[in-house]
Amino acid sequence: MTINTLLVDFACASILILLGMFLRAKLKFIQRSFIPASLLAGLLGLALGPEFLDILPLSGEIGSYAGVITIFVFASIGLNGFSFSPGNMKRDINRMGAYATYKILGIALQLSVPIIISIVIISKFIPEINYGFGLLLAAGFYGGHGTAAAIGTTFENMGWQNATDLGMTAATGGILVGIFGGLIFIKWATKKGYTHYVKDFSEISEDLKTGLVKPENRTTMGDETVSPIALDPLAFHLALLAVPAGLGYLLNNYIAETWNMEFPTFTISFILALLMYILLGRGKKGIYKYVDSKVVDRLGSAATDYLVFFGVASIQLPVVREYWLPLTILMLSGLIIVVIMLVVIGPGMNYESWFERSIFVYGYSTGVFAIGLTLLRVIDPNNKSKTLTDTAVVGPLNTPLELFAWSAGPIMLLTGQHWAFVGIYLAIAIACFVIARIFKWWYWKIPLGDRPPVPLDRKDE
Repeated sequence: MTINTLLVDFACASILILLGMFLRAKLKFIQRSFIPASLLAGLLGLALGPEFLDILPLSGEIGSYAGVITIFVFASIGLNGFSFSPGNMKRDINRMGAYATYKILGIALQLSVPIIISIVIISKFIPEINYGFGLLLAAGFYGGHGTAAAIGTTFENMGWQNATDLGMTAATGGILVGIFGGLIFIKWATKKGYTHYVKDFSEISEDLKTGLVKPENRTTMGDETVSPIALDPLAFHLALLAVPAGLGYLLNNYIAETWNMEFPTFTISFILALLMYILLGRGKKGIYKYVDSKVVDRLGSAATDYLVFFGVASIQLPVVREYWLPLTILMLSGLIIVVIMLVVIGPGMNYESWFERSIFVYGYSTGVFAIGLTLLRVIDPNNKSKTLTDTAVVGPLNTPLELFAWSAGPIMLLTGQHWAFVGIYLAIAIACFVIARIFKWWYWKIPLGDRPPVPLDRKDE
């Protein structure tokens, strides 16, 4: 890869994003679907890229861009600060606690139920399927293509051929479920009145439908907090974001090499950006008064659009004909899990902005973090639900569960310890329900239409 390759990839992305914006502005059926221009661009990139028509000169590196851009997005969230309002501290803690329990339950179910189905049902009809087959669902749906490739390679090194192809197919199916299923559920939620920041299509202004803001409705993107003579204000804010993003990557590598521990890089960058927010100070003598939160938001939002494009355009669709029947059963089990998590458990464990949080978890639980961001962006474009902020805070809680599953799972499943592995994650799933009830984080009896949005911080009002 060269710097020219990077230039061409981003040029192609920009052309398609502008084309997606044009289609959104002109085509009514696209407006009715709430499809962002970046998602349209990603689908066009997938169709015109090397996996299909191979018209665009996209490189083989586009699949690696989304992960890097995610770091930048979360750095922008951290730099804008994270604060509890004194009157709502208990409310904030309950919101994040319930959300963390909900996220942990999601991965625990994916790491237990499909494996049970694989052992009890699939292996009875197809004896050659080994007990590790069910783990490929979680590796593909929750882990994505990268994890599916890693788990597949581990299985192949242990003697199970074709595991990588099956895992990649599961990951691809998960992405399709995430994109199209997510849009269907968003349409359903807007009609039911479950969304708080974007209502039913008939109530949305023409500006929001087309994406083009009329002159009389336009607002400023931000203020010039530093003089362009010294440093361009946009460059100033971009530098503030690049520092925690880059240092987060370096620090995470150091932790991995020194202590053999690995955390989500976006979480490390978020924490570093939050530390910058604290160190810069918000008082009269603090430097933070020269940081415009609107500019930071816009930079993070712009990065999200490119993240969505590269996340979708880099999808690979391997065809595994030999295993179509067991793979179909496995994929159906995954679909049922994520739908139940969204429609049933989502409102049960999330009180404020329940659908915004649930649809985000639905999106990234089907293979690509960018899909979760895309679906959230449709109904909460300015992160008023604080879903991304809370995700960065509670994200590390899932890390031990994932590390154990991806490292010990293949060995346990292929060496006769399959029920022990399943039992661990079933116990975690049960514990999530118990914790939710103990801390009163179970809101099932409250009607969905009566759920409030997350209250705004003072700086957001």
